[in-house]
Amino acid sequence: MTSVTHTQAFEMAQPVAELFPLFSPEGEKHWVPGWDYDNVMGTTELCEDYVFVTQTHDHGSTDAVWVVKHYDPATWRVEFYKIEPGDKVGVVTVKCTELGAVSTKIEVTYKYIALSTTGERFVAEFTEAAYAEFIREWQTLLTDYFAPAG
Repeated sequence: MTSVTHTQAFEMAQPVAELFPLFSPEGEKHWVPGWDYDNVMGTTELCEDYVFVTQTHDHGSTDAVWVVKHYDPATWRVEFYKIEPGDKVGVVTVKCTELGAVSTKIEVTYKYIALSTTGERFVAEFTEAAYAEFIREWQTLLTDYFAPAG
């Protein structure tokens, strides 16, 4: 089994209470261009074992089934399984840390486990540099989201 894990962190000049809800299927609609999901649960209230589906998004080559593995809004931590059958399984962790009233550290970890030769190819190409660029895009998109209109 082939796998790869990368972690990157960045800081935002925003309160943690405003940032953390954005790391949910509903929240990502606000700051990620083109993000959408199929809500199979009938609610947008996130909880452990919450399930949703995306189409070819976020390193996806096929439809992905996402399952909330861990959800703890009290400590601003959420973890998802991202399953792309026949390709790869991802474990995505987002941990926010309050640095001050209007300052937050966001740490994002992606672990991918290959399920096939296609998955193994992805894992081999999912380099630290590629991941760093991916997370820089998160920071840019979030900065743009919070920028004053106008």
